[in-house]
This record gives sequence, C-alpha cells and structure tokens, in this order.
Amino acid sequence: MGDIKVNDVAGALFTHEYCEVKIKGVPLNTTTKQTGSCFDQTIPVNPNRRAGGHKMQTETVPVYSTATGEHRWPSDLPDAMEHLKKGDGYKIKCGAYKKPLPKPCPPSAHAFAPRDNPPNSQFRKFYERGDLPVAVEHKGTKNVISWKVDPDKLDYHHYLPIFFDGIREKEEPYRFLAVKGVEDMLKAGKNKILPVIPQLIIPVKTALNTRDHSVMCITLQLLQKLVDSADLVGEALVPYYRQILPILNLFKNKNLNSGDKIDYAQRKKNCLGELIMETLQLFEAKGGDDAFINIKYMVPTYESCINM
Repeated sequence: MGDIKVNDVAGALFTHEYCEVKIKGVPLNTTTKQTGSCFDQTIPVNPNRRAGGHKMQTETVPVYSTATGEHRWPSDLPDAMEHLKKGDGYKIKCGAYKKPLPKPCPPSAHAFAPRDNPPNSQFRKFYERGDLPVAVEHKGTKNVISWKVDPDKLDYHHYLPIFFDGIREKEEPYRFLAVKGVEDMLKAGKNKILPVIPQLIIPVKTALNTRDHSVMCITLQLLQKLVDSADLVGEALVPYYRQILPILNLFKNKNLNSGDKIDYAQRKKNCLGELIMETLQLFEAKGGDDAFINIKYMVPTYESCINM
C-alpha cells in the first residue's frame, strides 16, 4: 500500500481560517442562521435547490443580424400610447426618442463563478440526527476527531460516502468533521476502500460542480489521498474520469499571475491550477496503462509526466 501524504488537510483549514479572521479581519462564513444554542439544527432548504445548480439567464441578449452581419439589440415592441403627434418631427431629428443602448457584445457565460451550494448534505443530516460516531476533541495544538468506534471497524460502504458528501460543507463543525473523518478513514481503511470507489464518485463530482475555490481545493487534496490510500484505487478511478475530469479541464489554468511577487498559495495548497496538475499527474502514475489516454481524452492539453 502506498504511503499517505502527511499534509493535514483538516488542520490546515483551522490555520487558514485563523489567519483570515483574526489577522486579516475577514468575517466568518456562516451559511445558516443560528441562535447559538447547542440544540441548533439546520432549517430545511428548498428541495429544488441542488449543489452545483445554476439559473438560466433571463436578461435580454444581443441578436445576430444577418442583414448587417453584426449583433444588435432587439427592438422594443411599439406602445400604442407613444404614437407620433404633430410637431414631433423636430424631436425625432434631435434623437429624443432614441434610447441609449450599451455596445452589443457576447454575454458572459460565468463559467468560473461559484454555483449554488445549499446546506443540505447527507453528512449534515446524519450528524445533526446523531447517527455518526464522531465528535470534535479540542486539544492544545490542533483539533482532532474523537471516534466512538475505531475507524477500521466501521462499515465503509455506509460511512465513507456520507463523509465524502460532507466535504462540500463550508460551515463548522461540519466541514472539519467531514474532512478529518475522510482522512482518518482513508488512513485506516486499507483493503476496505477499493470496493467503495463507485459510491464515492457522485459526492466528489457534486463537490467539484460547486465550482467554489475552497471546496475544490479540499476535494483535490482528498482525491490525492484517496489514490495513495490503497493499491489499485488509481486504476479503479479510470472508468470514472468522464465524471471527474471535465471540471478539472475547465480550471486547470486557474493560476495567479503575480508578476515578480511571491505567491504562497502553492505552499498552502490553495493554488487551484497547481493542485489540478498534481492530481492529474498522480492519476497517471497510479492509474495503470490506460490512465494517460483517458486523461488526454478529457484534458486535451495534458502532457505525460512519466518520462519527465
């Protein structure tokens, strides 16, 4: 079995949040209203909301005109109360009836904009109901999970998909418990992880489809740990590249152009483009003979790292 990387994803979340809130003064990210009571529960959201969902554009867009060969704004429907009267010729000549319109240009697709991420994950539901054998144990240096049952004795077919579904959470303690729970289970799972791979694809795809920067960075780091957690996991992921890699192909060049300045995002595992490249290279290294051709099919600009 491959050695799991030593970087602590869940511990880095608290360090990053402390720097953002205490030092930079960024307000805490709260997605649900709470009273501060220990009996708080998440208010149910609209069942039509789904993670990664987006609304269709309803605003007016320019229309291509075959007569002029360019985009033009559609003309407004005539109003019966705004007909021309005697003496209006001068106003027409001065352009009083001509409405100023912005320059027509193709509308933005908002491909990189974060999408809806409602607080309705299965992990949040099970945790609030008391069905998960976990609790936060506060220590002097960092927080850890207090497991009521040893992770290696859990039913991975039931619990591992639930914990993976919680990695898209952005509110504490759900985010920490889900991320740290995934790390602990991957560390102790060994041969229990491989049979559960098909059940993990939908939670991973859902987390990536939120297109949220922090959620995607966490998901990519956990994907790397998943591939390194046991033998043949990388090869078992190859048939599911078509579900995972389209979003990675979209964000693979999402790097900060800082010029001659120093960017610490790579060291902090916060550079999305670098994380995607590391993940793709790990997929190729651990995915067997068919990994590269499948990655190349979904990410055409990817180049092999095996002979580098």
